[in-house]
Amino acid sequence: MRMLSKPRIDAHPELSASGAVLTSHPVIKPEMIGFLLAPRFSMLAFTCAVEPLRVANRLAQCELYQWQTISSDGQPVAASNHMAVIADRSIREPVEFNRVAVCAGFEPEALYEARIAGWLRQLARAGVALGAIDTGSFVLAHAGLLDGYRAATHWESLEGLRVQFPKVAITPDLFVVDRTRFTCAGGTAALDMMLHVVRLSHGHRLAAAVAEQFIHTRMREAREHQRMASGERQGVKESWLARMIEMMEANIDEPLAMGELCAAVAVTARRCERGFQRQLRTSARRYYLDLRLQRARALLQYTTLPVLDTAVACGFRSLSHFSRQYKRWAGVPPSADRALMHQGVPPILS
Repeated sequence: MRMLSKPRIDAHPELSASGAVLTSHPVIKPEMIGFLLAPRFSMLAFTCAVEPLRVANRLAQCELYQWQTISSDGQPVAASNHMAVIADRSIREPVEFNRVAVCAGFEPEALYEARIAGWLRQLARAGVALGAIDTGSFVLAHAGLLDGYRAATHWESLEGLRVQFPKVAITPDLFVVDRTRFTCAGGTAALDMMLHVVRLSHGHRLAAAVAEQFIHTRMREAREHQRMASGERQGVKESWLARMIEMMEANIDEPLAMGELCAAVAVTARRCERGFQRQLRTSARRYYLDLRLQRARALLQYTTLPVLDTAVACGFRSLSHFSRQYKRWAGVPPSADRALMHQGVPPILS
């Protein structure tokens, strides 16, 4: 397998203020991009990655990009919304790609196997740029192809990727382009990453025109945060409460005492409890415990950490205490919940 030369065009397409093409020049060779689909991949993220390529071709009135879908065996792949996408080919069929992106979702481990790892390593040796959308970074990391690189993943699986692959520089960014690796958080971050790819190859004006076709009023930069600020996300109005939530989120493995939290934001314990009950309909202690259990659930889903190690990583010093609290919260013990998640059957949380 040899690497394709970088696609060349005679000049960037010239666009009017509305984004319509004024003149265009023929592409000598379009960039070929492959999308390797994992079972239960994110349909939204996949679509956000593909559609900018289609629109870029339309606005440029020439074929800047080609793309193909790939599955391990050439069979259709069902997304997390149960809609199946037809694969253009299997990994056994040779195609020369410029880029290949792994598209995953709730269960990236379901894709990983020796054949997939070997195929991705072969692409890397050929100089193909390798990427990941949503939790696809887990597949690349398992194959050793993110060691020494900066990489992004969905915020829910961020800690799991960090714990399981210490040689990868995990970031909470929307997307990361680090040399021959490109990764993003999934969702609409895939759109921003692909707009960045278009901008690098064909200029800002074309990328902006593509963004406008999607009513995407601002092309977000790579280092922007994936999540809303804590206060905005929870709909809280008092600044001290938002700061306290941020402190809780930042101290999961070594939970802070409620007295420390209250002192840090200069409120009394009574005011703290009244604020949580009034704005979040729960106690401060319960809210903090729920945050830790949510982190535990993400580690159970996205890593192979033993249940005891998961408990310790979320600030529980006793496995029995962790298991009791988890079952009360999730309805099933941690090990059973992990099995359910891998079957695609999440329980109803309290």
